[in-house]
Amino acid sequence: MFVLGIDPGLSRCGFAVVEKLGRHTEAVALGVIRTPPKDEIPRRLSLLQTEVRSLIQEFKPEAVAIERVFFQVNVKTAIGVAQSSGIVMAEAIANGSEVAEYTPNQIKEAVGGWGAADKKQMQKMVQTLLRLPSLPTPADAADAAATALCHLAHMSMQKIETASRNK
Repeated sequence: MFVLGIDPGLSRCGFAVVEKLGRHTEAVALGVIRTPPKDEIPRRLSLLQTEVRSLIQEFKPEAVAIERVFFQVNVKTAIGVAQSSGIVMAEAIANGSEVAEYTPNQIKEAVGGWGAADKKQMQKMVQTLLRLPSLPTPADAADAAATALCHLAHMSMQKIETASRNK
């Protein structure tokens, strides 16, 4: 089962494709989609859409997990993040993937063990959980991997809760 994790952004959109193999999870692809800040927003969104579509068509994820913008001081950045999230959601649905959104605190709790984990702690947990030889970089890619891992953790909890109710 493949999950595509996304840390949305217009300048830098982190992505991670993780595969759940029994009890193990491994990173299949990890990186950042970059758009030129000098280009006009419609062109940048089109470039992002093309790259996200390509990832979804190549890996055919069952789910696309996106970090939800919970709070943003810079309005311009928040708008770009929201636009990129919309592109990702539309591409996921158009290609038959489930879409799930998680707040930064949900991701930190599921992957780092507590909602106040810092970036370095999250990178270390992603490295450990995915058995990577080094810390995942850049931070946007690590955040995307954490988002995918969060989705897998939530799926596991839902299965446990469903099994408990059916007893």
